[in-house]
Amino acid sequence: MGCCGSKEHLPRSGEKDQWQQQQQYGHRRSSSVNAASTGGFAEFSLAELKSATNNFSSDNIVSESGEKAPNVVYEGRLQNQRWIAVKKFTKMAWPDPKQFAEEAKEVGKLRHKRLANLIGYCCDGDERLLVAEFMPNETLAKHLFHWENQTPEWAMRLRVALYIAEALDYCSREGRPLYHDLNAYRVLFDENGDPRLSCFGLMKNSRDGKSYSTNLAYTPPEYLRNGRVTQESVVFSFGTVLLDLLSGKHIPPSHALDMIRGKNILLLMDSHLEGNFSTEEATVVFDLASQCLQYEPRERPKTKDLVSTLAPLQNKPDVPSYVMLGIPKREETPSTPPHPLSPMGDACSRMDLTAIHQFLVMQHYKDDEGTNELSFQEWTQQMRDMLDARKRGDLAFRDKDFKTAIDCYSQFIDVGTMISPTVHARRSLCNLMCDQPDAALRDAMQAQCIYPDWSTAFYMQAVALAKLDMHKDAADMLNEAAMLEEKKQRGGKG
Repeated sequence: MGCCGSKEHLPRSGEKDQWQQQQQYGHRRSSSVNAASTGGFAEFSLAELKSATNNFSSDNIVSESGEKAPNVVYEGRLQNQRWIAVKKFTKMAWPDPKQFAEEAKEVGKLRHKRLANLIGYCCDGDERLLVAEFMPNETLAKHLFHWENQTPEWAMRLRVALYIAEALDYCSREGRPLYHDLNAYRVLFDENGDPRLSCFGLMKNSRDGKSYSTNLAYTPPEYLRNGRVTQESVVFSFGTVLLDLLSGKHIPPSHALDMIRGKNILLLMDSHLEGNFSTEEATVVFDLASQCLQYEPRERPKTKDLVSTLAPLQNKPDVPSYVMLGIPKREETPSTPPHPLSPMGDACSRMDLTAIHQFLVMQHYKDDEGTNELSFQEWTQQMRDMLDARKRGDLAFRDKDFKTAIDCYSQFIDVGTMISPTVHARRSLCNLMCDQPDAALRDAMQAQCIYPDWSTAFYMQAVALAKLDMHKDAADMLNEAAMLEEKKQRGGKG
């Protein structure tokens, strides 16, 4: 029942939750205070994580789970004051460090506001550790089953159901549909009280994935048959979470289905709600839970169907989650950059896409110098065709024909003989102009991978993150870009 960390007594203000994405071709090694302070996905040193968790003190344990593949989650704090959650595996669970690292990097590519995102890992000797964003406001299990002040109101339960469905659907669309052991302990609440799905469930508890840590009464039937988690198994587990939200109790699916078929829906509803819910809405959620818990996997809904069913039920969209949970409001930390913004930075902070376009046109390819060293043999017809595709893309980009520019730049990128951070930055803006912020973020991250200290790549990530409503991450990325730009200017003057 691992989670990404949650304790209410920890401070929620002044945290510098910075973000930086894991790249396709590599990642930064976070072996110093400066590297760790940039946030994002990194390979942490064991010394850093020992220091952050008080040498993995038992006082820092958030949760323990997994009899077949034991793992423990610790709360921690990096030297830059950022709170983290650290999941510690046994070597037996992942004997091959390369396999563990590759799996962590794949999960680290995911970034979404409905996830408690993975920000790093550590493979040091026999140690296997994952590092995630810290969620300070406890788990869904705590709020539903062990609440002290108030039980979550009906509208909040509907919001939890939708947000987790959105997280699962995002993971499915990004090619990571398998979520291991989804339950109320995997749902966490961030500093604003918004529910997020723990990233730890996206990573297998062991290399073969054959460990299910919850009671077998809640386990998908096909898992009992073949010992494997499938996309349909995840939907089954989501159905058990729906039952938790409806009943306020952990009811075995078979028992709940009997009550649903017997039309005893009101008997299943949480008595602590004291009737403050819509019977029509509750019926829709019960019907959805029943579909998710079908014995035959093929009869269960898809993740996109979960979202489309739950979205229309949201009835308090303007009420903040912390209000509905009855927790204190987070103290806002000013997000103004600590460094002065350049004209490019200012345009990005205002999300002025037209000004950014003008900057990229004027910048041309001067920052691509040194990114390609080609042999004589590589100057083939294919190379000429590729450069012609880039030229056509540049003309379309200049003329603001952004769809054509995307097609041409894609031809250039797909050949793969040359790499160009500028092409990725330009295609990123084109995707923003075409209202495709997910694709824009991927391009901006790839530009950073090619040129790790290029401020433009960070600026473009900031704009894409803002378009994705990840405003805190966008502000942090804007600050990172400004620092890189200032550092380059100081170097030039020197």
